[in-house]
Amino acid sequence: MRFGLTLLAFIGLGAVYLSFWPIPIDAKAWQVPQDMGYVGDFEKNNRLSSLEIISLNGEEGPEDFAVNAQGQVFFSLLGGKIMRIGEDGSFSEFVNTGGRPLGLEFAPSGELIVADAFKGLLSVSPSGDISLLTDSVLGSKIRYADDVDVTSTGEIYFSDASTKFPAESYGTYQASLLDIMEHGGNGRVIHYSPITKESRIIVSGLQFANGISVTHDESAILINETGTYSVLKHWIKGEKAGQTETLISNLPGFPDNINKGSNQNYWLGLVSPRSKALDLLAPFPFLREAVQRLPKVLRPKAQHYGHVVSINDRGEILLSLQDPEDTYSYTTGAAESGPWLYLSSLHERRIARVKYPLK
Repeated sequence: MRFGLTLLAFIGLGAVYLSFWPIPIDAKAWQVPQDMGYVGDFEKNNRLSSLEIISLNGEEGPEDFAVNAQGQVFFSLLGGKIMRIGEDGSFSEFVNTGGRPLGLEFAPSGELIVADAFKGLLSVSPSGDISLLTDSVLGSKIRYADDVDVTSTGEIYFSDASTKFPAESYGTYQASLLDIMEHGGNGRVIHYSPITKESRIIVSGLQFANGISVTHDESAILINETGTYSVLKHWIKGEKAGQTETLISNLPGFPDNINKGSNQNYWLGLVSPRSKALDLLAPFPFLREAVQRLPKVLRPKAQHYGHVVSINDRGEILLSLQDPEDTYSYTTGAAESGPWLYLSSLHERRIARVKYPLK
């Protein structure tokens, strides 16, 4: 009898905990598209099996690559460093932002533009001098600068992934998990003018705004909306200027970075396959909040899988390159430089590259 009462008490306490313990998210219901899995254009393959892996000597998180006009390759790391790859393949530190540099892109002036999740939008001169371009927009703090691209005239577009979950407070990875679990439309895309030094919001209400790429003809920007498994297209010129449409929907994974390729294409990184548990919980905010109260090990999280995709301006899939053997996982994107396609990663302590075009 006493054991039964004790068990009921524990069950009652557990129910109260799962229902009312304070958590940072306020989950919203949404209708998730049915996960079609790795079929059709995304049929499983091992086309990344010939990756060359290069150790980072203990450093972690080569999130994004950028290539300057001279063909030099730079990449960002979790600890704040931006590294440069020499002609002999060795690494050297270019700068340390003191934050968490994520997206990188070179401006026509030769300056490296950095979306730093902790600091905001930065500019780094060729000699390594760091300056803050902006850390706010219309009086609103930029809390998670994520990815960035620059037009041929120097106009800058970048994503603020989550206005609710600051990357510096939670860490970039944990903040992304919270924002995606909440599905509260906390993401936005910002335009920064190097002439007026002013920022303005051009798209808001996004479900974790992530990768950004100006299109090859510079009529629009492509936006990876991680929380809806989608790539959006926001027009910045022409009759549709100011309009946003869905270019690709129902991807089999979470889209992260997007970079222009050399052949009028774009490289899209899928950082992880979709979570069946998260999809099932999508219509039930109360249950998502209960799951958020569980220990971290029991919550949905990124899975090991390597996957980068090449698309065109119409959203057609040109290539789907996969690594199901987990040689190199958590792929955030890809960038071309000379004969190489470099792969970036959220958590790896290595960089990876493969000869491109693939044979």
